[in-house]
Amino acid sequence: MALTFEVDPAFGRTLRDGITALWVDVSNAGGAVGFVPPVTGEDVRPELVKHLAGMTEGRTHLIVGRDEDGTVAATAFLTRNTHRLMQHWIGVYTVMVHPRHQGKGFGRALMTAAAEAAQGLDGIDAIRLTCRSGTGADRFYASCGYKEVGRIPNAIRVAEDDYRDDIIMLLPLFR
Repeated sequence: MALTFEVDPAFGRTLRDGITALWVDVSNAGGAVGFVPPVTGEDVRPELVKHLAGMTEGRTHLIVGRDEDGTVAATAFLTRNTHRLMQHWIGVYTVMVHPRHQGKGFGRALMTAAAEAAQGLDGIDAIRLTCRSGTGADRFYASCGYKEVGRIPNAIRVAEDDYRDDIIMLLPLFR
């Protein structure tokens, strides 16, 4: 089984609900996607609305991966940098693969789809992302070709006595 990826799919209630459910499941399984469990759809929805606003404005591109049943199983959002001196790179945010699909290579496939989508955008030379230390995500992204280019110690507080580094990673895109 493989995922089918689509860039900038038509957005409707089914896709919205699928992304929301994915985000809740990933968060509640301990995924570092902006929340600390427990999380509900009501917690996630305002963050999804922010991504949707960027999509409406043309700054954000959605990559969605669906399993053989058509269920949303993976997402990533590519967001253009609006600073006039930094428009040559794009950020990737909210990279998620459903916990039931972990270990199947779908994360790597999603990152490949994100890189291919970014290469198709005019003027984009690199993809930048950040991840939370202590999760292993930095090792995963490094295995996908990303290089650590910076680290902010203790920038993320996931609990009163649990601070994590914010790791900045970059993937140069060669045309």
